[in-house]
Amino acid sequence: MPDTQRPVALVSGGSRGIGRAVVSRLARDGFDVAFCYRADADAADEVVRSAAGTGARVVPHRVDVASLEEVRAFTDAAESELGEIDAVVTCAGVVRDNPLVRMTDEDWGEVLRTNLDGTYNMCRAAVFSFMKRRAGCVVTLSSIAGVHGNAMQANYAASKAGIIGFTKSLAKECGRYGVRANVVAPGLIETDMTAGLSEAVRKDVLDSVPLGRLGTPDDVAEVVSFLVSDRARYISGQVLGVDGGLVI
Repeated sequence: MPDTQRPVALVSGGSRGIGRAVVSRLARDGFDVAFCYRADADAADEVVRSAAGTGARVVPHRVDVASLEEVRAFTDAAESELGEIDAVVTCAGVVRDNPLVRMTDEDWGEVLRTNLDGTYNMCRAAVFSFMKRRAGCVVTLSSIAGVHGNAMQANYAASKAGIIGFTKSLAKECGRYGVRANVVAPGLIETDMTAGLSEAVRKDVLDSVPLGRLGTPDDVAEVVSFLVSDRARYISGQVLGVDGGLVI
C-alpha cells in the first residue's frame, strides 16, 4: 500500500458530467481519486490529464457498476494503488425515458441495475472497511425525480427514490461506527442528459427555476466537496437539493 497522507475517494461515473466534475474538484481539494467509467476510455484519460496540475493521483478503471464482482475488484485495486478509502461518491447513472405503457423490461431493468444496484455495489464494497476503522463517508447522487417523481421517468424516479431510502438507512445503520452518509439531489443540470432538450422545453424549464438557469456539474461538485469534508462532520442522513429553487 502506498505511503500517502492524502485522503482517498472512490467515484463511480467519473468520466462525464457530474462525476467528472466531482473527480476534478476532489483532486483540487487534496484527494487522491480512483474513478470508474463504463465505456469511454478517451474521456477517462482526459479526466486524468485535466487533474495533472493538482498533484493528486487520479486513477481510472473500466467497470460495470451493476456487477458487484467488478466493483469489488475496482475497490481492491484502488486500495492497492492509493491506500485506504475515505469517501465513496456514487455518480454513475443512466436514463431510459418512456411512458410506463411503452417502457420495455430492458428500459426498466437497465436503469435500476445501473442507478440503484450500482449504488448498492459501490457502498457494499467499501462500507465494511469504514465500519472497522470507525471513519468514512458516503455521498450518493439521487435527483429531484427521486423526491417528487417525474412523468415519463418511472424507472429513473424509482431508482433515485431507492437511492434516498438506501442512503438514509445506511446513515442510521452505520452512524454508530462513525460513518456518515448523505444524498445530493440535483435538479436540471447541463449534462449530456439534458443536452437534447428542445429550445421550447428549455424555455419552459428555465421559467420554472427561480434562479433562472440550469445548474452546472460544478454546482453539484461543490456540494459533494463540502459533504466529504470535515466541515460536514455532523451531517448525516440528509438529502441536499441542488436545483436552483425548483423544488421549494
